[in-house]
Amino acid sequence: MGQVEHRAAEGPSSLSVTSAMAEFVAARRAGKPSPHTVAAYDRDLRAVAECVAGVLGREPEEIGVAELATGVMRRAFAEFAASRAASSVLRAWSTWNQFFGFLVSEGAVHGNPMAGVTRPRVQRSEPKPLVGEDTPERLLEAVAAGCRRARDPWPERDVAVVALALVTGLRSAELLELRVDSLCGRPGERRLRVVGKGERVRWVPVEAPMEALLEAYLTSRQQRFGVVVQGADPLLVDRRGNALRRGGLQYLVQQCYRHAGVNDRVTKGALVHALRHTFATRLAEDGASVTEIMRLLGHSSVVSAQAYIGVTAQAQRAAAGVNRTYGVVRRVAGRSDGSVRE
Repeated sequence: MGQVEHRAAEGPSSLSVTSAMAEFVAARRAGKPSPHTVAAYDRDLRAVAECVAGVLGREPEEIGVAELATGVMRRAFAEFAASRAASSVLRAWSTWNQFFGFLVSEGAVHGNPMAGVTRPRVQRSEPKPLVGEDTPERLLEAVAAGCRRARDPWPERDVAVVALALVTGLRSAELLELRVDSLCGRPGERRLRVVGKGERVRWVPVEAPMEALLEAYLTSRQQRFGVVVQGADPLLVDRRGNALRRGGLQYLVQQCYRHAGVNDRVTKGALVHALRHTFATRLAEDGASVTEIMRLLGHSSVVSAQAYIGVTAQAQRAAAGVNRTYGVVRRVAGRSDGSVRE
């Protein structure tokens, strides 16, 4: 029997907010979400709990869940929202709404006060692709030429990272979660197994030129570190051979922009996401359907669309293959191994 259930039997006021939060996070972790999701739950719970503590004038561990009335939560969220973006407030609101749903189901509280807390509206942001028709080609050509001035240059890795983002449209977290054996299938018919938001798995086609770049990168990696790359190893690593992290990925891409001379063509704050938006924008311009793009990007709304529109794996591969960025990837890959399977 969990602490929530046990203490609820003694009375709602006996359960502290901090204990309840720990129980909630543990219950969510049992569902095996990504570590990023669990960390976000914990971060949002703690941040708002600090605001609740400010409203009540006591430490979070001294506050019982029965004290979390609508008025208290409304004031706490007003304080929380004062210094944060609407998207961050919305995420925290959703987390606390789920938290109270958990407490109600466990009998720790009698109702969910979040119904009385205004849910922020977040305007849908516009796509932020790289500006300029030739920018993706210019970026890839420069990175492949080894223009990035680094203490320990590794152009094979750099071009593999940038090209992979441009021709698959993966999110930063999805790129970082890739393993060597995420690349599956027969030569010429490769595809990536991608674990997206909500642990949803999708398969993204990888054409022969991108496959050649990845092979060249993995070969250079084995030569660089003198170890055989295993299937369970992270696909993308830093210059020390450790799994590439979010900050490292952002820095790498930012430096590639700078040394390719396209830094002024990147919307402020976009960085890696600019490559994803470029992927989607080019697919749309080149005739891919909305459903194909949604599937390739891993948008959650595709789930409802599946009931109405069926897209075959062949159609998805064809949609990915018409991406114009593959033109320069073919040239770059051709230089890396001397020949590319078409």
